[in-house]
Amino acid sequence: MHARHLRTRAQFQALLGTPAVARTAHFALHRLPSAAGGGPALFAPADAAWLGAMAPKRWARRAVTRNAIRRQIYAVGDALIPPLGAGAHLVRLRSAFAPAQFPSARSDALRRAVRAELQQLFERGSA
Repeated sequence: MHARHLRTRAQFQALLGTPAVARTAHFALHRLPSAAGGGPALFAPADAAWLGAMAPKRWARRAVTRNAIRRQIYAVGDALIPPLGAGAHLVRLRSAFAPAQFPSARSDALRRAVRAELQQLFERGSA
């Protein structure tokens, strides 16, 4: 089952107000349990899994890089076994991938590095 995507500024702000439950070198995972959903209208239905992705310009200057990272976040989140539990989850890029190491935003090397780190982040967040 696919997680619903966060869409509104209020949803993102609610999650950014919580401490990160897991961190890796480049990402942070924020979680808001379904019981603390910030009001019935913010994350309705409350028993669903919600997933958001943030890749700020500060850490990924090129739009193609930001979009590729966001796509990887959603793909890894949807492929998790077991799937994300009920509640809201936000993955935030918190530092840049080295442009010298990954010169192309669409390279397979960057895609593999992002995917591996995201899987590690979700494993840490589920523990």
